[in-house]
Amino acid sequence: MVELPLGTFMMGAPQDEFRRILTEKANYTGDPANPYRKEDEGPQHPVTVDIPFAMARDETTYDQWIACVQDGGCGSYIPEETVFRQGPNPVKMNVTGTYPVLRISYFDALAYVEWLNKKTGSDAYRLPTEAEWEYAARAGTQTTFPQGDTLTSEQANFSKQMTEFVMLRKMPELVAREAPVKVGAMDATNAWGLRHMVGNAMELTASCYTKYLEQWTLTSEWRAAASKVCANSAMRGGSYISSIDLARSAWRGKLLDPNHRISWIGFRVIKSLE
Repeated sequence: MVELPLGTFMMGAPQDEFRRILTEKANYTGDPANPYRKEDEGPQHPVTVDIPFAMARDETTYDQWIACVQDGGCGSYIPEETVFRQGPNPVKMNVTGTYPVLRISYFDALAYVEWLNKKTGSDAYRLPTEAEWEYAARAGTQTTFPQGDTLTSEQANFSKQMTEFVMLRKMPELVAREAPVKVGAMDATNAWGLRHMVGNAMELTASCYTKYLEQWTLTSEWRAAASKVCANSAMRGGSYISSIDLARSAWRGKLLDPNHRISWIGFRVIKSLE
């Protein structure tokens, strides 16, 4: 776990941040004729962290999940041990050990947190809210990505194939992994030492997805709203099959069903330090 400092940040994407279709300029804002413009990343507004917390340095791993199962928790659910490497010739690869655990539903993640609290005799562990997740991902920045206004394949595990499709051009500088990597692989840390906050596994949050960002200005307000079970959990961070635009700190998506298990979705936990 990495203890994060208290502070205030601007949550959401500014109007001049690119959305779905990228151009050579970063000030692309789209127009009514563009069907890909994302409207759910605003309005941008300040949020103050008023509940101290620590966040797991890494996404929850397959081995950590299996420890829960072997101890009688997590509904005894054992995720598949393989995923397909994306591309023209898909190949199965093993994703056990210290790979992020994948095919995790919202209810699965809640079951893991419940087991972790029982195991540690506390109620401090939970999923992050959207505000806490974005604050941790940004790590004191207000740039497009956690590492700056540009992002390389060495800094995050996103899809070369999908990025070239979105950018409408070949990008030989990108690495074509098209598969998850172990949580300790790559120099994928942000300024606060959190790894793979964007890319690798898309991460579930405790917040319910909304058409626009809620305007709460304190993380305690976000936490209070997250006390209810979500029919559609908000997801953050993009994944190994996502294009680069999903690796932005402000990107958000919607899980369509709380029982839905997908091969690129995982999670990480936080711990309240009140």
